[in-house]
Amino acid sequence: MTDPQVPAPASSTPVLRLTAFADGPGGGNPAGVVLDASALDASQMQRISAEVGYAETAFVVETAVDGDDRAVATRYFSPVAEVPFCGHATIATAVALAADRGPGAFRFETAAGPVVIDTTTDGDGALRAAFTSVEPRTRALDAGVADELLGLLGLARDDVDPAWPLDEAFAGNWHPVVPLRSRRAFDAVGSDPDALRRLMDRQGWAGTVTVVCTEGVDLPLREVAGDESAGAEPPAVEARNLFPVGDITEDPATGSAAAALGAYLRAGGLLAPPSRFVVRQGRHVGRPSVLVVDVPAAGGVTVSGTASLVVG
Repeated sequence: MTDPQVPAPASSTPVLRLTAFADGPGGGNPAGVVLDASALDASQMQRISAEVGYAETAFVVETAVDGDDRAVATRYFSPVAEVPFCGHATIATAVALAADRGPGAFRFETAAGPVVIDTTTDGDGALRAAFTSVEPRTRALDAGVADELLGLLGLARDDVDPAWPLDEAFAGNWHPVVPLRSRRAFDAVGSDPDALRRLMDRQGWAGTVTVVCTEGVDLPLREVAGDESAGAEPPAVEARNLFPVGDITEDPATGSAAAALGAYLRAGGLLAPPSRFVVRQGRHVGRPSVLVVDVPAAGGVTVSGTASLVVG
């Protein structure tokens, strides 16, 4: 990385701008990253995040925990509020730290709990990061809340795939998961952002509303092994993650939601772990993204991808 520091408007704090999980030029989800926010208070971090204008900005509030520079404390802010965890900003921050401190493992202390991130360099010299979520969990979505959510999205119960549960899943943030059995319904999803935000705030959904297309998904998802894995593409699931905040209505790549989706599939018996699958996201907002998800038999779910400097 060369000269990555871009000052936030009306602020002297250096802010890096990176895009994570891009599937080609123009793809991915941009995030702001402040590598030393130790002198900032919450109101300053909130203001910087609003000025940057991305879905989230990550702030390294402790640059070394107990003297260990491979362990840092992070906070995450959307333009309007602090959030417990943000996957794409975590990937962006880990890549920026690896560029500065060298690849390897990092530990992020977050409001959601400790998160381990591994950073590596691929054959082309590009940095890649993989975070393992906190212990995930799932719970059934209240029937009345589910009906309200479907109505806000312009959907009916018949649009939902009966083989996939209407649940909430957590891997750092709570995400309701809405599985749709037809691409027609999936592509037609829309909402009133203000009404959806009110429901999300009422339910404590600090992350996104995850809408998944199940049409054509080959279940059970599984990871191929041995020689069989050579050149094999993992199964793919397409998702839309609705995130009404400021001028943003839909997230192009959502690491915490991808981890939560892995936990949801495992809890629902929809895959046989250990399994790997790919989440494709961002088509509907013109920022194609790809997230690789590894689901172990138990414990945190791992999400991996790339991050690079925003150009222009």
